[in-house]
Amino acid sequence: MASDSQDKTLPASPRKLAKAREDGQVARSRDLGHLLVVAGGGALLVALAPQALGWMRDLLASGLRFNADVLTSTKSMGEHLSALSLRWMLSVLPLGAVIALAAVLGSVAVGGWNWTWKPIMPNFGKLNPLTGVMRLLSKQQVIEAFKASGLALVLGGIATLYLKSHVDDFNSMLGMAVPTALPHMGNIILNGLLLLILVLAVFAAVDAPLQRFMMAKQLRMSPAEAKQEHKENEGNGEIKAKLKSRMRAMANKRMLSAVPTADLVVMNPTHYAVALKYDENSMGAPRVVAKGADLMAMRIRDAANGAEVPVLQAPVLARALYAHSEVDREVPAALFAAVAQVLAYVYQLRAALAGQGKAPAALPALNVPSELDPHNDPKFMAQRMSQMSAAE
Repeated sequence: MASDSQDKTLPASPRKLAKAREDGQVARSRDLGHLLVVAGGGALLVALAPQALGWMRDLLASGLRFNADVLTSTKSMGEHLSALSLRWMLSVLPLGAVIALAAVLGSVAVGGWNWTWKPIMPNFGKLNPLTGVMRLLSKQQVIEAFKASGLALVLGGIATLYLKSHVDDFNSMLGMAVPTALPHMGNIILNGLLLLILVLAVFAAVDAPLQRFMMAKQLRMSPAEAKQEHKENEGNGEIKAKLKSRMRAMANKRMLSAVPTADLVVMNPTHYAVALKYDENSMGAPRVVAKGADLMAMRIRDAANGAEVPVLQAPVLARALYAHSEVDREVPAALFAAVAQVLAYVYQLRAALAGQGKAPAALPALNVPSELDPHNDPKFMAQRMSQMSAAE
């Protein structure tokens, strides 16, 4: 168990965090909730103190006021008690609403809003006494127990010292009239409440980040868990590699089948081959029907020779077409002139072989912009070197 916890050194992934929220595992600070409840209730009592004293006085007067009907009729007495209870509930309802709102805000402030039914769903595994004992003795529960005990001791000690220091004030109120004693008692209670709120604020300032830290630590992942989750998200690497290999083989087969329909193949003698096709009736520009490097270039060359498709050695143009064109797409506009030159040469050569013209001279120098030659691009050359090393 210790080794498992030591291995969990990676932060939780978004997927694990989402699953934890679905399971109801969210950071919550009880001390922050206590602070907001006490502070919110105290603030409302202070704000409504004058009105609250008037409500309490009127309610007490109504409760002590009787007449003969109330004393002789149980129905009248019930109605009187119902009216007093309703007035009392209306008096404390605002305080209850504020406390409830403060409790919700205290719960949401640390871990955010989370709505899930999982924590309250039946789980018979929780009925296992051994599991319950282990959960009670867990590190988090021990920390919570010590923290709650410490808070209770501190609050109890401060309350005891505060009440002890105000014993004389409480005794002096016994000789005061009720209208005078109530404000005096209110001031004493308010000062004590402010002292308790200060203590709760200190505990909440420590507990809120502590709960976040403990939850993040509890959800940490080991490298093995992260690797397994990555496999589940991205799929098995071996299967993906096989799929890519099969798709690449199908694409190569499709390209090779298109080579016999090409007008010519432009090659760098051993490394690159690009098959071109042009139909002035259906194409706006020459189109690449196949391209490949190294072994695939040799296969394109052999397919072209077998179909009697002309193969021209034009290293710079072959490299540029391989680097800057896509299969089943038109050649780049910057290479139109060079491609037109080789097409014209092939058409003249075919016409000469058919006895319809004079054989052309050697292939003229091609107009290929130097910036399109991938041999001038260090990044492309580094990628090609890595591909060649992997092939070996």
